Amino acid sequence: MSFVAIDFETATGKRYSACAIGIIVVENNKIIEEYQSLIQPPDNEYSWYNIKIHGITEQDTVNAPFFPDIYPEIRKRLAGKTIVAHNESFDRSVLQKTMQYYDLDYSELNLSNPWECTLRIYREKGYYPASLDVCCEKQGIKLNHHQALSDAKGCAMLYLKQNL
Repeated sequence: MSFVAIDFETATGKRYSACAIGIIVVENNKIIEEYQSLIQPPDNEYSWYNIKIHGITEQDTVNAPFFPDIYPEIRKRLAGKTIVAHNESFDRSVLQKTMQYYDLDYSELNLSNPWECTLRIYREKGYYPASLDVCCEKQGIKLNHHQALSDAKGCAMLYLKQNL
């Protein structure tokens, strides 16, 4: 099985406010690459609610790259691949809205719609709640919840274990 797992954290309730990304590349059932970056959101603006969730603040991203600066790294890992996320509609819309905000062409990534979704998969298995932290705990997967790379890795491991 080969795929790419992705997770975004956002700075505000606006989907184009990505402030962190984690990407796990899996080929032949093995993690072959990990990529993560902080991202400076528009105007480096944060809501207290989002900070409470992930702990990322304005100070953390004041010198971070903007999305267009890291987009080539994202594109080379995602283009044409099977993409997996936990609650894929959220992460897919963050990618789409952030790309739209910066006038980047989402269609050039040639991704399926929707992506593969471990939230849906584990709900169908009867997990309730089916949040990433609960699913990972039940599957014995170590997770630092709301840290983008850890969440992407947890999602990748859940996807790999779905048929076990």
